[in-house]
Amino acid sequence: MVNSFKQMRAILFRRLLRRCLGAVLAMGLAGALTACGTLPERSATPQNAALAPSADTVLARIVAASTPPGEHSGFRLMPLGVFSLDARIQLARRAQHSLDLQYYVLENDGAGGLLLRSLKEAALRGVRVRLLVDDLYTEYTDQLLLALSTTPNIEVRLFNPFCCARGGLAGRFAASAFDIPRLNHRMHNKLFIADGVMAVLGGRNIADEYFVLNDATNFVDMDALAVGKIVPQLEGIYDAYWNSDVVYPIADIVKPQRGHAAMVEDFDRRVGMRARPPKVVLPATDVLGYGPIGEELDGGRIGLLWGPANAVSDPPTKLRYMSEDEALATSVTMRFWTQLLTAENEVLLTSPYLVPGEKGMEAFESLRERDVSVTLLTNSLAANDEPLVHSGYSRYRQRLLASGCDLYELSPARTTKNERLGMFGKSLGRLHAKTAVVDKRKLYLGSVNLDPRSATENTELGIMVDSPQLAREMLRIINISKLESAYRLRLLANKSTIEWLTMDEDKEVILHYEPESTWLQRFKIRVVGPLVPESLL
Repeated sequence: MVNSFKQMRAILFRRLLRRCLGAVLAMGLAGALTACGTLPERSATPQNAALAPSADTVLARIVAASTPPGEHSGFRLMPLGVFSLDARIQLARRAQHSLDLQYYVLENDGAGGLLLRSLKEAALRGVRVRLLVDDLYTEYTDQLLLALSTTPNIEVRLFNPFCCARGGLAGRFAASAFDIPRLNHRMHNKLFIADGVMAVLGGRNIADEYFVLNDATNFVDMDALAVGKIVPQLEGIYDAYWNSDVVYPIADIVKPQRGHAAMVEDFDRRVGMRARPPKVVLPATDVLGYGPIGEELDGGRIGLLWGPANAVSDPPTKLRYMSEDEALATSVTMRFWTQLLTAENEVLLTSPYLVPGEKGMEAFESLRERDVSVTLLTNSLAANDEPLVHSGYSRYRQRLLASGCDLYELSPARTTKNERLGMFGKSLGRLHAKTAVVDKRKLYLGSVNLDPRSATENTELGIMVDSPQLAREMLRIINISKLESAYRLRLLANKSTIEWLTMDEDKEVILHYEPESTWLQRFKIRVVGPLVPESLL
């Protein structure tokens, strides 16, 4: 049920409540407009920065013991959702100094409750906790976050918050109908830093479906554990967001629905503070052969792959003080494209939402003109939680194939059967990983989708690493999804007909329509999709 609500909210926000919402509300919600609110004055909020790491913490000693002489940054890819969730919990439980987190979504479910509990337990041990959450999806969690913020050693702040009417997304927008341009700007970053020496980042938000724990829908995604010189870069990015004037202390925005004692009691009950910690069930190893990170942390040394790396992020005030062209020119998206265009031999890329636009299409074609192999993996219509975004992608599908790009679309049915990236059970499998590998040595991992929203509206975060060993592991993960969980697309000689190819018990199966899709999904992209401007996708 939570997942269904979340999908409905996302579609409502992305498609109906974007730039045109002010006009819609002006016509249909005149009564609500009379009560339009504004953000309260931001309280005097002290600027604070990441604490300098201490060499005496357990995590710092593990990093020191695990770092070969002269290395730059170390990484552990985490393609398996439960390993990625467990890594965050293990770091929170071992932190002695500080925890800094920022997320687009932090859901009120099993994964979200476990993380919130771990943060409170850390704070009660004396760890300084800073938690920054985008305010779009907080309608079911803002009281929990407010209660958490009353714990000593914990600060909670909201990115670009709604002013009022906080009981539901439609009401929030209705009460801020004249503030839509500001509210369309969201923080899509995902980052977790422990003791200033270890970080987890990538594509995953904090909700069950990102860790393959949801009964209805789960995501194929990718995170990485990071140590070394990349971590101070990430801390600097975090501090820029934390101290931005678009960030508010939660108490400035959210008002308690009950007294302090009752609010704290409700938090403790909902996250299970008085119960034994729930155990995350973990397999012995993941598809790359790595075991749970906790076992290595207990042993005092972790296995990592090393290479020079840089962290990149959009400024927290993206689009507030710049034009759309300026935002694009300085964006993580543009830096991502710049790296792709350095390719000499091959590019492999995964993006759940792939709407390259004319500039992106020209970049892919220029790569192909230089005889660079380009392989793209995205969601099929059946796997896409945003059918109208799929319509934007489908506008470029024939052109991508005609240019010689290899195009694959994730199959929900095949993902469910393929257990190498998680036990999906009967749930729907969808792609959420945002990754790229260039020339078998340079890789990108982060939050950027190749769509207009990531380019000019959301803020994004990612890392770029030069490591043939790490690139080889990323390629292995991409190839598992590409070859075992996806359809390969083929353009026929007439240049207008597309076929979807897959293997069924060693026999090639050819389909001539969007596989596994419903008539309603096909209707939306064929009839409604062309009516939606690409800038709104």
